[in-house]
Amino acid sequence: ESAKIYNEGNRPELAAKEEAEIKVIERFLPKQLSEEETKTAIAAIIAKTGAQGMKDMGKVMAELKAAYAGQIDMGKASSLIKGML
Repeated sequence: ESAKIYNEGNRPELAAKEEAEIKVIERFLPKQLSEEETKTAIAAIIAKTGAQGMKDMGKVMAELKAAYAGQIDMGKASSLIKGML
């Protein structure tokens, strides 16, 4: 976001610095699962836990968080789980 603001303020040198920092930081972050990979992981956990409906959503979320911490957007995962249960 700051790189965008610097570009809008006609400060491309500061924007380039911010973008370079982002690239360095991204190398250390865990890879995020794609939506398809997330759906596959959720389906596997639903099968593993025997989740039958919304009453089991907490169980599925807990397993997903334990197995894929930092790799999944849990808000998006929550929506996908609701659709799959």
